[in-house]
Amino acid sequence: MFRHLIVLQQVARRSICSSARRQLDNNVPKKQKMFQEDNGMPIHLKGGTTDALLYRTTMALTVFGAGYVVYELVKAAYPQKKD
Repeated sequence: MFRHLIVLQQVARRSICSSARRQLDNNVPKKQKMFQEDNGMPIHLKGGTTDALLYRTTMALTVFGAGYVVYELVKAAYPQKKD
C-alpha cells in the first residue's frame, strides 16, 4: 500500500513539473498607455464598463449605508415610548 502511494506521488510530481508553460503576452505596455493618456477621464473610470459599474455600485452602497446610519442614529436619539 505504501509503495503505491510513493509511486503515485512521483507520477503526480513528474506531470506537474514537466508540463510546458503557456506563453502569455505582456499586456503591461498597453495598459500603461491606456491609463497614462490625457483624455479628461478620471483614472478610476479608465478601465471601461466594469470600472464604471463597480464605481456606481460602490457609490450606491455608500449612499445607502450613510442613509441607514443616519436613520439608526435618529432612531436611537428618540427612544420608543413604552405604553
